[in-house]
Amino acid sequence: MADLDPSPAAQGDPDSSSSDGDHPVGEKPAKTKKKSSFWRELPILILTALVLTFLIQTFLARVYVIPSQSMETTLHGCYGCTNDRVLVDKITYNFTDPKPGDVVVFRGPDSWSQTEFEDNRSENVVVRWFQELGSVIGLAPPNERDFVKRVIAVGGQTVECCTPDNKVKVDGKPLNEPYIHYEEGRGDKQEEFAPVKVPEGQLWMMGDNRNNSSDSRADNHGPVPVANVIGKAQFIVLPPSRWQGIDNPNPQAVALSAPAWQAGIPAGLGLAAAWPVLWLFRRTSRGIRSRMTRQD
Repeated sequence: MADLDPSPAAQGDPDSSSSDGDHPVGEKPAKTKKKSSFWRELPILILTALVLTFLIQTFLARVYVIPSQSMETTLHGCYGCTNDRVLVDKITYNFTDPKPGDVVVFRGPDSWSQTEFEDNRSENVVVRWFQELGSVIGLAPPNERDFVKRVIAVGGQTVECCTPDNKVKVDGKPLNEPYIHYEEGRGDKQEEFAPVKVPEGQLWMMGDNRNNSSDSRADNHGPVPVANVIGKAQFIVLPPSRWQGIDNPNPQAVALSAPAWQAGIPAGLGLAAAWPVLWLFRRTSRGIRSRMTRQD
């Protein structure tokens, strides 16, 4: 008995005469489904970008425009010029507290009045919304209650000015402040103030442009709660000619009279640890190569 052929062709299937790519005469091939229009996807892309921008700048980092000269020359800012845009890190202070020398952005307490720049927000609701959006991505000045200053002293420390050679003192020790700038026409002597003990959980803030900064020294200002700190200024991101990190030297390092040899401890430890790490890496690499050779 002959073997039966189970294929459709052997059973007279009318569709078996055409291959997968063929179609009956007179019938047009089905059209491929068209891709979504670019203009239909554009609003979704924009919305997604805005949501991601909001989340990133709410929880991770945000770009701020520097609108005043109080932090010259560390940060450039003035009316009618190209102001610095700085990237403010919002993560660091979730794990540690601000320390002396840090440049931080913070929300001014109620006692800090609007003194450094004006709020030019429009009365028009729509225009104002776009202005607020621009401030989120660094294209417009932040809220008038946002400030950028340098931490000079922390809770429990006593700050005062000045020593005979024009230096701020913390706990009776003069500070080393290489970042101080004295603006032309405003003198090169700091304004004196009596000793102030910074309450626990608060920070004493001062601007680098020492004689053109409304900060903790001003009437009715005083220290700033750590809870008001928004983040740490890490990088200048605009303009391109100013791309650089922001230095945060601890002004109290010399004031605390730490022995000079202690400054070399981190480098010494790093060098000492490098040798065993390199030895372990080489030993591991040799072992892996030896095993692979034996397997071959």
